[in-house]
Amino acid sequence: MTAGRFAPSPTGELHVGNLRTAILAWLFARSTGRRFLLRVEDLDRVRAGAEDAQLDELAAVGLSWDGAVTRQSERQPYYDDAVARLRRDGRLFECFCTRRDIAEAASAPHVLPGHYPGTCRNLSEAEREAARRVRPAALRLVTDVGRYDIRDVLHGPYTGAVDDFVVVRNDGVPAYNLAVVVDDAEQGIDQVVRGDDLLSSAPRQAYLGSLLGLPSVEYAHVPLALNPERRRLAKRDGAVTLEALTAEGWEAAEIRAVILRSLGLPETSLEAALAAFDPALLPREPWIVDPSHLSSTDAAPVPPNR
Repeated sequence: MTAGRFAPSPTGELHVGNLRTAILAWLFARSTGRRFLLRVEDLDRVRAGAEDAQLDELAAVGLSWDGAVTRQSERQPYYDDAVARLRRDGRLFECFCTRRDIAEAASAPHVLPGHYPGTCRNLSEAEREAARRVRPAALRLVTDVGRYDIRDVLHGPYTGAVDDFVVVRNDGVPAYNLAVVVDDAEQGIDQVVRGDDLLSSAPRQAYLGSLLGLPSVEYAHVPLALNPERRRLAKRDGAVTLEALTAEGWEAAEIRAVILRSLGLPETSLEAALAAFDPALLPREPWIVDPSHLSSTDAAPVPPNR
């Protein structure tokens, strides 16, 4: 059975933008008869207690999920298998570049901004051996395309650049682009709903999936919640997390109502929102949140009970 998912990183409390994306992922999955799974992406920084807090916050706004919560930290054998397949196919090379090395080399006129310039792709064995004595290597994917096409439910056809991106970091930890592709395929996830800041990553991930012979996925990259300066919403903006808002007297149901109203959906319940859900009618612009009273340009605030 196919599935959608929400996959937070346990680095802190969820803010209203994270909760909005989670609700959208639930709506997309449930409206298409898919299971809704929850995966904790804990391969990187983890804050003690953050996972439990996030699960409580998702439940507080009424979300439920199918089956047990999975964690990337428990899935290393799946990543090892994918790396072995890529290595067997000659699709990996060792890279010894620092971030500074890449930034300086990427300033060349033929290199796209932010993309890997190919510095270590054709090193000799002697050069690699010398480099290993200086620093451990990351593993990068040998790509044979410059761009890759995907289709997004909200953005339509999208073509993005694909470089020789990292699949295993130099500390041995699987990189995000590898882990999510492997996880989604192994869990039967064929619908990926997430913030549109990750749209540019989708061509890389779809291309990697094609090399591994994995099923394609349906993407829906949804607008972010931004502060009035149109920067990514963050805890430093004020009372934007569920914890902070409930401390000010808000009920979780009221916060959910504001989120649903920002999407143009009935605010009485998730079930009512699901009955009215139509991706074609979703806002395409960011949700501008004023943290001082949690209003937005497209959703009037619901006042908390004092």
